[in-house]
Amino acid sequence: MRWFRSAAPYIHAFGGRTFVIAFGGEVVDDGQFVALSHDLNLLASLEVRLVLVHGSRPQIESRLRKAGIETRLVEGLRVTNDEAMEAVKEANGAVRVEIEALLSMGLVNSPMAGSDIRVASGNFVTAKPLGVLNGVDLQHTGEVRKVDATGIQKRLDDGELVLLSPMGYSPTGEVFNLSLEDVAVNAAIALDADKLIFLMDASGVHNIRGELLREMTAAKARKLLNHIEEKAEKDITEDEKYYLPASIKACDNGVARTHLISRHVDGAILQELFTHDGIGTMITEEPLESMRQAEIGDVGAILQLIEPLEAEGILVRRGRERLEMEISHFHLMEHDGRIIGCAALYPFAQEKTAELACMAIDPGFRRGGRGDRLLKYCEEAARELGLKSIFVLTTHTEHWFLERGFIEQDVSMLPQERKQLYNLQRRSKVFSKKI
Repeated sequence: MRWFRSAAPYIHAFGGRTFVIAFGGEVVDDGQFVALSHDLNLLASLEVRLVLVHGSRPQIESRLRKAGIETRLVEGLRVTNDEAMEAVKEANGAVRVEIEALLSMGLVNSPMAGSDIRVASGNFVTAKPLGVLNGVDLQHTGEVRKVDATGIQKRLDDGELVLLSPMGYSPTGEVFNLSLEDVAVNAAIALDADKLIFLMDASGVHNIRGELLREMTAAKARKLLNHIEEKAEKDITEDEKYYLPASIKACDNGVARTHLISRHVDGAILQELFTHDGIGTMITEEPLESMRQAEIGDVGAILQLIEPLEAEGILVRRGRERLEMEISHFHLMEHDGRIIGCAALYPFAQEKTAELACMAIDPGFRRGGRGDRLLKYCEEAARELGLKSIFVLTTHTEHWFLERGFIEQDVSMLPQERKQLYNLQRRSKVFSKKI
């Protein structure tokens, strides 16, 4: 029930947005697309505009083996000669038909009951040959030259789901074998998609210690990739090797969010999109966290953040009316559009100091130095006001402030105006810091 309630903000936010979802042919081969189709149906019912990009590597490999044709790769790209191109056409056609069939299901008492998913596919991708790579002619292997964003948008406007195969066509009538990630990234960029989602074998992107990275900026992802290449790390998975550079390219070209998640988790897309932590790795164009001045519309969120601490007696109780009157003093920390921290700064211009008050961080985010970043932001705000110090009154967190350079002071050192408001019953300790 809690999970379902927490999904509400995302449900409201995703309506009318464009998501590009890419997955390898293994999802179809392993029978996983049935469950995926249920999730896609749910997204479609929420009016999410969906573009699917499928792969077909295992299906192509199977046909090549049956025909006795040897697979030749150059830097992970298939050398597509005439015989291999026939296998590519057959495989992509078979995968596309199977996907369309599964999306057409509407059995009673099934997750697809009542669904009305219409699938559009066609020559939306124009391609060009890759040519010679490392002295080898890749022949019919190509790269995306252009994606017909206008044509796709018209289909999406008509309520259709667009399905793209990893194939492209040239103005001269040639057909080219493309990579899944090349088509997905260029489609997401051309459509100015809100999200690009890769379903992969791994659970996401991992650091050199093997830890799953829940979120990272494109800049951080690039540093990680460079480090892996410099150290010649061998523990990077094949999917990470292909999809991480693709994600960086997407973010560098305006795609706000790219998600890398496991195809082996049932409901992976829903868990990634409708829970705050997700289950894979989200790569963003800009840092997810930011600081800003509070506005009157933030009062409700601030109250929700501080009320538990007020109930415990850690913070002095503030009503909505008081918050509305003092909102200009508040500074906020946001994480992906959600307020996760706040602090108020009350200046005393004559004494060139300010009180730091009502500092709170959401319990789910009390890690990673967020309190330090909020404190630093408030210190900078005080400096911009020409102040020389800040002080706090606290009954519970004295050690936290002492560890950050604050020094305990006597109550008599408070500005006269603040001293008159000192609550003798709370007996708060006073700490100050020069800035």
